[in-house]
Amino acid sequence: MDLSVTTATAEAVRAFRERLGVPGLVDVHTHFMPGRVLDKVWDYFDAIGPLTGVAWPITYRHEEEQRVALLREFGVRAFTSMLYPHKPAMAAWLNSWAADFAARTPDCLHTATFFPEDGAAQYVRQAVGAGARVFKAHLQVGGYDPNDDRLDEVWGLLAEAGIPIVVHCGSGPVAGKYTGPEPIARLLARHPRLPLVVAHMGMPEYADFLDLAGRYAEVRLDTTMAFTDFSEQFSGFPPQDRGRLADLGDRILLGTDFPNIPYPYEHQLAALERLGLGDDWLRAVCHDNGARLFRLA
Repeated sequence: MDLSVTTATAEAVRAFRERLGVPGLVDVHTHFMPGRVLDKVWDYFDAIGPLTGVAWPITYRHEEEQRVALLREFGVRAFTSMLYPHKPAMAAWLNSWAADFAARTPDCLHTATFFPEDGAAQYVRQAVGAGARVFKAHLQVGGYDPNDDRLDEVWGLLAEAGIPIVVHCGSGPVAGKYTGPEPIARLLARHPRLPLVVAHMGMPEYADFLDLAGRYAEVRLDTTMAFTDFSEQFSGFPPQDRGRLADLGDRILLGTDFPNIPYPYEHQLAALERLGLGDDWLRAVCHDNGARLFRLA
């Protein structure tokens, strides 16, 4: 770990927090998962240049303990352990790992996941009973339709419990068979109270997912990688929709994708600040909305 770079980032984030007057950041999109799974994720990003034409170096490729310490040093008061299966018979094991991680990491919001398979509702119900506070669904990696019949009871359960689900449903960085707004629109038509958090602002279908947030009061969006120099070069946010970000300021949440980002942590914050939407908007996005959603004291 480069201590000089880490110190500079911590100082930059501290200055940002102090100027806004928030007690810390609430980052709803950070990744912690079993070591061998994370290694495979990093292998994927190491190869993403050939897949997308864009190099994707991992800035925070550190051991788990160091990554937790970094978030704390950055003043992140609550974060998640976003993890997701890519095949059947994997989600329950990931949930067991995540429950243990949350138990030994009190500032991590207990995270869980699922996959369209027999028994999904049972292990999701168990995760909810064990205290899961947020779920992750990755339609691109999992390659599944959110409207799969085997998930209908899962969505109903989570809607009834009011537990947010962070969903990677946009088509970036590589489109999948079930990515894009249409599958999510069909899902919300059946479960209009579902508290979905659209990851990456729905990149690159920003406008379509903003439309869904305007239509459904429980739909939110996270900022993960959106507006950054890296994403703007291949999937820029449409300038004409910037005003809509202000209109939905109470339903946009800070997300970063830490540690799997190709730039320093503070760049996500700087990218939000340069939108020019004001300190009240930044305060809501970076702290207040997440604190309210997860009932942080």
